[in-house]
Amino acid sequence: MLDRAVSEVSKPHRRLPNQRWQIYQQKPEFAQNLAVLTNISPIVSQLLINRGMETPEQIQAFLNPESLVLPSPLEDFPDLAISLELLQNAIASQTKIAICGDYDADGMTSTALLLRSLRTLGAQVDYAIPSRMHEGYGINKRIVEEFHSEGVGLILTVDNGISAFEPVARARELGLVVIITDHHDLPQKLPPANAILNPKLIAESSPYRGVAGVGVAYILAVSLAQQLGQTKGLIQPMLALFTLGTIADLAPLTGVNRRWVKRGLQHLPKSHLPGVQALIQVGGVQARGDEKAGEAGEQGSRGAEEKIPNPKSKIQNPKSLKPEDIGFRLGPRINAIGRIGNPQTVIELLTTDDMGVALEKAMQCEQINASRQLMCEQIEQEAIAYVETEFVASLQDDRVLVIVQPNWHHGVIGIVASRLVERYGVPVFIGTYEDEGHIRGSARSIPEFHVFEALEYCHDLLGKFGGHKAAGGFSLPAENLQMLRSRLIEFANQCLEPQHLKPLLKIDAEVNLNHLNQQLYQQLNALHPCGMDNPDPVFWTPNVQVVEQKIVGKGHIKLTIAQTVDNQEYKIKAIAWRWGDYFHLPSRVDIAYKLRENYFNGNTSIELELIGVRLPIQIQQFFASPPIQSSITFEYNQRQYTCGFYKNGIKAELRIRNSEGKVLAIQPGHIIGLVGTNRQNAKEVDISQPQYDNIIQAALQSLSVLSAEL
Repeated sequence: MLDRAVSEVSKPHRRLPNQRWQIYQQKPEFAQNLAVLTNISPIVSQLLINRGMETPEQIQAFLNPESLVLPSPLEDFPDLAISLELLQNAIASQTKIAICGDYDADGMTSTALLLRSLRTLGAQVDYAIPSRMHEGYGINKRIVEEFHSEGVGLILTVDNGISAFEPVARARELGLVVIITDHHDLPQKLPPANAILNPKLIAESSPYRGVAGVGVAYILAVSLAQQLGQTKGLIQPMLALFTLGTIADLAPLTGVNRRWVKRGLQHLPKSHLPGVQALIQVGGVQARGDEKAGEAGEQGSRGAEEKIPNPKSKIQNPKSLKPEDIGFRLGPRINAIGRIGNPQTVIELLTTDDMGVALEKAMQCEQINASRQLMCEQIEQEAIAYVETEFVASLQDDRVLVIVQPNWHHGVIGIVASRLVERYGVPVFIGTYEDEGHIRGSARSIPEFHVFEALEYCHDLLGKFGGHKAAGGFSLPAENLQMLRSRLIEFANQCLEPQHLKPLLKIDAEVNLNHLNQQLYQQLNALHPCGMDNPDPVFWTPNVQVVEQKIVGKGHIKLTIAQTVDNQEYKIKAIAWRWGDYFHLPSRVDIAYKLRENYFNGNTSIELELIGVRLPIQIQQFFASPPIQSSITFEYNQRQYTCGFYKNGIKAELRIRNSEGKVLAIQPGHIIGLVGTNRQNAKEVDISQPQYDNIIQAALQSLSVLSAEL
């Protein structure tokens, strides 16, 4: 069938990224009408349509999240009221409270947020974070026993606990009160805690549904402060930590996350938290924003809070940070500590009120992050060499990669897993030996594969495991490794088709280079903050010329792109991160990219961040001058097809026929094609969708080779 799943098409001449492009269907009239109704540009309107917004009300709520009327968290979280009561009683009686956190950015910011807020509210509180090296993720019986021996009366988990049935049961046996705050997927049996706060337990329609662990901690802390009437001076520090953790954990930037992160990004540069200031300073982050807004603030047209910058701030004329500042600068420095260092460093960084201590801890984060980068590079190269030798030939059949090697640091193998997903386009389960008998690992996924469900499918082979759709962690006896690989291959073949095994690149719209300017970039700011579930806009430009390219840094390609529009040549700079394997790029390509601002010597320019490239095959050229031979045979996805150009009235059309007689017919300039055995029973299909676009590209590629030979 022509609309069956398809796999990789061999690329002539050189290796290019293994991708499937999905270009959103453009709705110019609809976008124009929405633009008029909502007073935005048509391009922004089209981008919002692509993101599922099709009414003025939806668009206004998205563009102005502060206009949303939020339900009380007490209405949406069934156990929030009892959690507040338990914490109020503990504070009033000075019962010892112990926070059990996690060693990633979400868990550490959650821990710091609740430590700060509970101490300010008068609680007697301390914390513990399990050892990544020796214990792995989540609260365990050792921590419970230790808390009990120290006289703790209430345990509060953050970013973990939802799968910890036995440790929680032990805590209850010992007479401890347990409140679980977590956001990970629910196990089949919930632990016997006194209260559980998890957005997976609330209605899917709730604006709180997408909060990360730090979001649950923020809701709990703010609600408690409000009940005690002690919110003064608490909200902004907690908002700063919420913003750091939410973006670093790749939580969806929708619902309350969008509202609070947008607010938090504006406050971060002028935060009174020394730890945040130290991270910004050491990370070399430059706050930026609307210059006119900055001038207005200095002239006194804004509130006192914005006119008077924080005197401790190292950033002059504070504006706003962007999610990438946290995702690529601040977050990795926090995460590096949890991966290969001591999480106590980050907790002290984010809870200290001493700028000197904060700078010292931030420098430790900087040094450990540099070590983490080197470690990742080494393990990634070893993993690639191993995969190319042992597994690459079977990946299309296995549809999942399970790779375990000794002497890898399990603190960084999750990052390596993400890079292998990008490279090979399959879910990756990567592990290392803790000792001869035990393996601990991490998993990263593609959109069509649910990691937590895969782990549950293998539960009888595993020790501890947890996670969500995109990522997870697990442990297992070493003797079960081959059975685990077989079981995961079985699961992957149930849920994945061959076309899923190429990274999906969703593209918003086609744009010519002459339209890439500061005005367009400013229009796109309406979509910020961008992140999970609200991605940066991705554009594409066909048949551009690569006029310059060179390798810079650790395997990045820096290049200059050119396009001729109306007899005038337009050039723009571009960067392709970690694309050293694809150097040199062909001189003519179709490109997919995001727009970025570049700041250099006081000047600001628009550049491209390349995320996709393919050989240009323009259908119009073939229609204008079809190959001499009427049809040829080609092989695709291990099946044979014929294709050629035929007259349909006065126009030519491309027809692709499979062995069962089904035909895909495409006319020049049309995004809609016909599929069927004859025109009477043919159905209309969007040929920009991957299953059609890929096979059209394969047919045209075959025709282009024929044309060149003739």
